[in-house]
Amino acid sequence: MSREHAIAIFNHAVAAVQPAILIENAVQRNGDTIKIADSIFRLQENRPIWIFGAGKAAAAMTAALERILSGIPLKGLVITKYHHALPLQHIKLAEAAHPVPDENGVQATKQMIALLKQVGENDLVFFLLSGGASALLADYPEGTTLAQVQTVFELLLKSGADIHEINVVRKHLSAVKGGQLTAGTNAFYSLILSDVVGDDLHVIGSGPTVPDPSTFADAYAIVEKYHLTTQLPAPVLQHLLKGVQGYIPDTPEQGNAHNLLIGNNKIALDAAAEKAAALGYEVHILTTTATGEAELLAQQLIRTAMNWPGKRPACLLAGGESTVTITGNGLGGRNQQLALAALIALQNDPQNITLLSAGTDGTDGPTDAAGAIADMAVIAAAAEKNLDAVYYLTQNDAWHFFERTGGLFKTGATQTNVMDIIVVIINY
Repeated sequence: MSREHAIAIFNHAVAAVQPAILIENAVQRNGDTIKIADSIFRLQENRPIWIFGAGKAAAAMTAALERILSGIPLKGLVITKYHHALPLQHIKLAEAAHPVPDENGVQATKQMIALLKQVGENDLVFFLLSGGASALLADYPEGTTLAQVQTVFELLLKSGADIHEINVVRKHLSAVKGGQLTAGTNAFYSLILSDVVGDDLHVIGSGPTVPDPSTFADAYAIVEKYHLTTQLPAPVLQHLLKGVQGYIPDTPEQGNAHNLLIGNNKIALDAAAEKAAALGYEVHILTTTATGEAELLAQQLIRTAMNWPGKRPACLLAGGESTVTITGNGLGGRNQQLALAALIALQNDPQNITLLSAGTDGTDGPTDAAGAIADMAVIAAAAEKNLDAVYYLTQNDAWHFFERTGGLFKTGATQTNVMDIIVVIINY
């Protein structure tokens, strides 16, 4: 039952951070009055409310807001990842690529900028932001090409850089990220679903509506740190150097948007803890800020589970986002890599421990899985098929390993995104 319980705990966590719940908590309507957190806005006769957004949860967030604002004229555009679309009543929905941007994202971003210029000074604007917006809000600097920026994104994703570092570089290759997406109104409310450790608003989705403290010098230092200066396309490197030298302005340190965090990993983990307790486990939330290389994090979690001094059965929970430095040519994602490293740590001394690691958005890397499960059943299947888990790990090929051993965890698009959740069950 451990696997079934781990899945139930994960699913309960994801249900708690569905946009329908989070948006309804943040926005209430009473006749011609809209309450947004602690702010009150009165509807203007014959003026629309504008809705914009970008991210993996953008469609679900928009659908929830459309229901609240039913009967009010609505205009706008949101961009989401392919296969994450939902039917919308009034707001135009565009789909684009993630985690590497594509031409559809570029064209949708241009359309959004054009619409933002139509906003009146007294209009109410919502911007619905969730993880994935860094790629979906797609543009590229003058003198460069989309293909060159795609190369940069791919290099960063494989480098081992964390999301904070990656997004600093992204912001300085864009005219919309890093607080540069604005409209001519002071009634501009950005409702944000966090997919980054620490809930730094200027990092989430590369902070298109959030004032940005980072600089071109920071971006260039990150490129140097991961030894990418010789691999970047020359026009991109020249753009960064021009910024460092002051020929291109840094991202703005001030803005007019009201940026409101409405959902994060902690909400999901608290719900996971509630479900685990209901299933009879002694529950401990270890952290909501798990970071670092997936393999090292897995080893640390398994050591903690093996040496657990408390009551059993126990459920240990962690949230956050690990990284993977890719050296092989396989298929997988950070959660699958973490689960495979955990499996290796368990092989010689399993102690009836089950680990599930998955992304709350339902997508782990460029795969169809949310993550993977490491348990006795997978260990037995690997032994029966004579599969070398260490080989698959070094090849960054966790997907194929778990596909052959029954350990892949697939949810499909969940319509939300609050980083990863790791469930570790320790039985008697």
